[in-house]
Amino acid sequence: MYGSAECSQCNTTFTGKTTYSTGSKPRSLNAVDVNGDGKLDIIVANYGSNNVGVLLNIGNGSFAAQTTYPAGTGPAFVPAADVDGDGKPDIIVTNYGSKNIGVLLNTGNGTFAAQATYPAGTSPVAVAATDVNGDNKLDIIVVNRFSNNVNVLLNIGNGAFAAQATYSTGSGPFFVAAADVNGDGKPDIIVANYGSNNIAVFLGYC
Repeated sequence: MYGSAECSQCNTTFTGKTTYSTGSKPRSLNAVDVNGDGKLDIIVANYGSNNVGVLLNIGNGSFAAQTTYPAGTGPAFVPAADVDGDGKPDIIVTNYGSKNIGVLLNTGNGTFAAQATYPAGTSPVAVAATDVNGDNKLDIIVVNRFSNNVNVLLNIGNGAFAAQATYSTGSGPFFVAAADVNGDGKPDIIVANYGSNNIAVFLGYC
């Protein structure tokens, strides 16, 4: 049985691959239940096709053909988070070539509204979603690879975001995480600086 000692000690093997068509140059993906049926679906960033694909899980680990939604130029990273507080995961996409991020709100049954875009820096490459100001709404933190900074976009309600606040990082920031590293109950920002061989930690405060 799953999770039993017997299973945990077995020699796990895998079936042969099953492939599902995407757009051009799929860059990243995420697995999340977008339609509330208890099965994990797949979200994929089609970097070369400038769109986001959603493949719904139809059971037994099989997926329907992707439904695509237009993104900006070079969508690179597709985390999912409930940014409008309706209990359904929405899609956030970094549009690497467009200097913006897109937010696609989940309209139910695994479908999404057209993206709303928000300005970012040059080559936004990764984002984290967390409540940075304690208002119970998820805000967006985005790292911009070639402008060497991180932006914080505050959630102003209904899945919309205010203009960004900007903080300098090291060279070539490539990934971002949010965590309360100093134990004060407020999320801090951690950035991996690919070009300067270090990480930067920004402590959150009120």
